[in-house]
Amino acid sequence: MASLVLSSLCFTSQKPCSFTSSLRFSLGALTGSRSAAPLTVGFRPVKRRNGRIRVSVYSRASPLVFRDLDADDFRHPLDKQNTLILKAIPGLNELGRALLAGTVTEQIMLLENIGTSVLVSKDQLPELHKMMIEAAGILNIESPDLYVRQSPVPNAYTLAISGKKPFVVIHTSLVELLTRNELQAVLAHELGHLKCDHGVWLTFANLLTLGAYSVPGLGAFLAQTLEEQLFRWLRAAELTCDRAALLVAQDPKVVISVLMKLAGGCPSMADQLNVDAFLEQARSYDKASSSPVGYYIRNAQTRQLSHPLPVLRAREIDEWSRSNEYRSLLKRATQMNVVEKV
Repeated sequence: MASLVLSSLCFTSQKPCSFTSSLRFSLGALTGSRSAAPLTVGFRPVKRRNGRIRVSVYSRASPLVFRDLDADDFRHPLDKQNTLILKAIPGLNELGRALLAGTVTEQIMLLENIGTSVLVSKDQLPELHKMMIEAAGILNIESPDLYVRQSPVPNAYTLAISGKKPFVVIHTSLVELLTRNELQAVLAHELGHLKCDHGVWLTFANLLTLGAYSVPGLGAFLAQTLEEQLFRWLRAAELTCDRAALLVAQDPKVVISVLMKLAGGCPSMADQLNVDAFLEQARSYDKASSSPVGYYIRNAQTRQLSHPLPVLRAREIDEWSRSNEYRSLLKRATQMNVVEKV
């Protein structure tokens, strides 16, 4: 898999200006930076004791496991459509792997993340390790490595590098902001990127955009058009990964709560946040943008974003949680055994 940082917690609002920056996306609140943003029902927040993060004991009822789950079973329709377009381009797969194989950028990303973070394992932050193993089992995917990194910006991202095991990085501020079940939903969101091979297709999409700049005359116009199409695909990919989060959380309020907290939450007021009120806010946004002027402003506001607006993501996951498609997936699932969770 080509080198790529995928972050799903933030919402970036700037166009990529270089190959490296265009490969990095985040999971948090809407910002003007390239590093942007990605669930609450009776779970305790993280507490500090003696200056150290104290992770509360993680416990949940045995979840449902999707033994034969395929990425297309939960992929968002817009994600499917744009992925098929990329797959239809002759030679794109070979071109991308040839251009990115063994690059210095890969090693920089790898060493920078490993050297400044703590590797989670059964002996290091075992609660987080258990969450990741369980989430990967539910989604029927091999578990990547997981790192915790000190940062005041709530965020999480996935790094996939050719020939190496992918890994997920979560920031300490995100751990403090979310409950244990919400945090697992974030890990599931990142697993969704790996399950759907978003690393590969994001890289190829960026190659297309960068290559268009070298075309004489119409290059700039083509590149701008491709960039807009790329951002549309990126936003759809995030909606897909929100669905992966729901498949693991198996409670839409958990996923929606993550989005709400990333839009405007803080640990000191987390117990006052209301998921239903946030969904009502999403409906009011739809109403406000339904007029011709509102529709124009909405498109102008979102077309350069790599992530959908948090209220729109909340509405999407709420609607999918009540769909026949989601119910059919649940009917196919089986109960996770206690032995499998250890």
